[in-house]
Amino acid sequence: MTAMVIDGKAVAASLRRETAARVTGLSFQPGLAVVLVGEDAASQVYVRNKDRAATGAGIAARTLRLPASTSQAELLAVVRGLNDDATVDGILVQLPLPRHIATEAVLDAIDPAKDVDGLTPTNAGLLAAGRPGLVPCTPLGVMKLLAAAGVALAGMRALVLGRSVLVGRPMASLLTGADATVTLAHSRTRDLAAECRRAEVLVAAVGRAHMVRGDWVARDAVVIDVGINRMPDGTLAGDVHFAEVAPHAGAITPVPGGVGPMTIACLLENTVTAALARRGAAPVR
Repeated sequence: MTAMVIDGKAVAASLRRETAARVTGLSFQPGLAVVLVGEDAASQVYVRNKDRAATGAGIAARTLRLPASTSQAELLAVVRGLNDDATVDGILVQLPLPRHIATEAVLDAIDPAKDVDGLTPTNAGLLAAGRPGLVPCTPLGVMKLLAAAGVALAGMRALVLGRSVLVGRPMASLLTGADATVTLAHSRTRDLAAECRRAEVLVAAVGRAHMVRGDWVARDAVVIDVGINRMPDGTLAGDVHFAEVAPHAGAITPVPGGVGPMTIACLLENTVTAALARRGAAPVR
């Protein structure tokens, strides 16, 4: 038996169409501002893709490109200016930032109502408490992929591999909110392979190519690979060894073409959600 491959490109395209349809029905145009500091090549490509997708959905996209020499005080001033800009509904500061800038200080400065990446302490706390707020885009995208694959999470044993504030921790909160029984595993977890084998749903988000091998995964498990790793030959690989896992998993996401497209699609959805909430037209999820 070979796993069902969950097509993230198709699910993301459907979500982008739904978001564009929502925007068409609005009496205003939602606005998204992306702040890019420095010349990181991967970030440059990612921001261009965000701009293109936002424009395609009818969202007013604006990218502020700042030199790597930008000081923390200067960046904070830019963020505060966007907080005060009534035409901006969503603010995203592209990570990573240059080393001389404290990422936490910048994220703390974003207005939680415009935090479409869901990374401010306010939105992180709301998610941890099971209350409505803006949810980080990648974990939200994973939840949508699981729903599209027909995975009924209630009562299932789920394991999240990786405890980052960007993916791992919010992913665990979302799965808990869906009534899964969740384990959050990391580099200090004893007998990590055995923990993974117990999972009916495994979400890998560690940033280490092919870490999850075939004998780490239970038969018929649903495997979501969040990792995107650049290999020496220039190709992309996930945290999961796809060729070893796919033959006996129940469902699996590929890399590329799995979780990646969902991140931008959910960013657009979050922008519209934030725009409506700011105008009192709809509550945040």
